[in-house]
Amino acid sequence: MFSDVYIIIPCYNEHAVLRETIEKLLPLNAQIVLVDDGSAVPVRNFTAGMPVKLLRHPINLGQGAALQTGMDYAVRMGARAVIHFDADGQHQADDIPRFLETLDQGADVVLGSRFLRAGDGTAVSPLKRLVLQGARLVNLLFTGLWLSDAHNGFRALNQRALKKIHLHENRMAHASEILAQIRNAHLKVQEIPTLITYSEYSLGKGQKLSNSFNILLDLLLHKLL
Repeated sequence: MFSDVYIIIPCYNEHAVLRETIEKLLPLNAQIVLVDDGSAVPVRNFTAGMPVKLLRHPINLGQGAALQTGMDYAVRMGARAVIHFDADGQHQADDIPRFLETLDQGADVVLGSRFLRAGDGTAVSPLKRLVLQGARLVNLLFTGLWLSDAHNGFRALNQRALKKIHLHENRMAHASEILAQIRNAHLKVQEIPTLITYSEYSLGKGQKLSNSFNILLDLLLHKLL
């Protein structure tokens, strides 16, 4: 169905749920690219027999670096589009056709949002909502984009975007860096609603609120250097 679409999944010690995440993607018949970002036990040990492409960093570099490695590979392979998809099972495989349809309708980049559709954001705690509101302002300051959801890792990029975007922020600050590059390259961006499923596992692996200050520091250093 989507044989020229590459789903990029950064993996760092995600073996507990990785096979389940992949199995939900298989009906799409897309190209699934796992970027093992220096996991203690290599991802290949847990994906035997699965139709996936494995790329590996010998050491942990960060999610931004893993996404860029996957995008570089997709470009070399002539991808029509790329999907950024989390390994922990919180994204919905069934949403991917809507992301691709939005690209086909003229968007260069499609961003998932938990706050466009009633009910999608109910699992987000009040404290995290407050932090995300602050992050929206930070994004506006650094990127000029005012979005409904500041840090949603579910994205789709077309060929034009893949040629323009190159991530230099190896770790979580890439989420704001990519927005700045979208604006600087005059790419057409659109948000669409998506449901994020928070399991005990994904909450345990998720980004800590304290990391928001580290992201801000990374952005400030990048801006000043």
